[in-house]
Amino acid sequence: MKIIVIGGTGTIGKAVVKELAQRHTIIVAGHQHGDINIDITNIDSIEKMYQTAGKVDAVVATAGNVHFGPLNEMTPELYSVGLNNKLMGQINLVLVGMNYVNEGGSFTLTSGILNRDPIVYGSSAAMVNGALDGFVKSAAIEMPHNMRINIVSPTVVTEAMDKYAPYFRGFVSVPVDKVALAYSKSVEGKQTGQLYSVT
Repeated sequence: MKIIVIGGTGTIGKAVVKELAQRHTIIVAGHQHGDINIDITNIDSIEKMYQTAGKVDAVVATAGNVHFGPLNEMTPELYSVGLNNKLMGQINLVLVGMNYVNEGGSFTLTSGILNRDPIVYGSSAAMVNGALDGFVKSAAIEMPHNMRINIVSPTVVTEAMDKYAPYFRGFVSVPVDKVALAYSKSVEGKQTGQLYSVT
């Protein structure tokens, strides 16, 4: 298969690329690095990415930013970071991508654990993750041309604990190569509308 991985230069993205590249042709799209540059907050940039890549069999999105901060300091503008980037960025990858994914192809998006198991400062991430999970479940029953869509929802990855450990006290981290297997299951399997929780 020909697969485009958006965010393929990040911690999870690199692991997904490593896993899938053993069997498939991978195109890495990133904000600053990769085979193709993309800004997922910009619909024209998304369209240009797909035009450059051409028809693909699968789209994997491991990209998306949110703002972490105390609830009493959050503002509409700070919530908009996650809404415009991680949420609508990934949704727009699907909306535009439906014109570029082959019959029977798939989309795999990324949410995370924080809407199910919250942490301090994580209200924006929790909001966006929950919205993404709901979008995928609903979109799956309307996907055209036998396309599939799933979402991976990992806990904090072991390789990022040096940065995030203070926020995830008591959480059990998972190795990033284990997280990558969930993306493989989504891309290479036949399920749709699924949330793959990796904890």
